[in-house]
Amino acid sequence: MLIPHKQLSPEALNNLIEEFVSRDGTDYGAEEISLAQKAEQILRLLQQGEIAILFDEETGSCNIVPRRELAQYGTNRL
Repeated sequence: MLIPHKQLSPEALNNLIEEFVSRDGTDYGAEEISLAQKAEQILRLLQQGEIAILFDEETGSCNIVPRRELAQYGTNRL
């Protein structure tokens, strides 16, 4: 299920983004940047519509994915 980022409280959105950028294996390129900078990048991409928040009802977890990959998750709306 797609979750519009504007429907989340600022605190919930910030927590989701911080959890996402601090995951092991999340790659942001060759140059090391701070978690705050990574979080800013993710927020900007959400606002631009380049990425989306997906909620998995089975696991009760959220993930942030590129919009171009939504079809593989069985959704492409929003």
